[in-house]
Amino acid sequence: MNIERCEDLIDWTSQAHARLSKCMTEGANERSDSLAKMLLVYLAQHEQQLTSTIARIKEHADPRALQTRLHDAVQRDMLGLEFDSDAYARMSVDDISREIFTIHNQIIDLYRLLENRAGLDRAGDLLGEMLQLEEHETMRLAQQVNRMHEL
Repeated sequence: MNIERCEDLIDWTSQAHARLSKCMTEGANERSDSLAKMLLVYLAQHEQQLTSTIARIKEHADPRALQTRLHDAVQRDMLGLEFDSDAYARMSVDDISREIFTIHNQIIDLYRLLENRAGLDRAGDLLGEMLQLEEHETMRLAQQVNRMHEL
């Protein structure tokens, strides 16, 4: 996907969470161990809710902010998230946890990089809102995953 405008980045983010949800659902369907299956089901639901939240943010965003060009600020290698349903079907609970936080941290790092970039004034608030959402949801995930590990 080519990221030229802020709207493209938000679409990419939404699509990443949707793909992650789909892969985790598929991985959960292949699991027989209850803790890993429960974790994958929870994470898939969380990712789907996050996709819906992003859609609402985009719907209410300033159209000028959405159309703000990112001036080649997003390099293709920053967008390289890999999702593999089969891998989730085989991963340990710890590996699943590590993987989800690695993916969320990559997205957070991308938004942090862009948030204060010069020339993105109109989009700055929107990028900041997306960053806060990703950070908040990652912290919430951490709390829930830790609770599951305690089981």
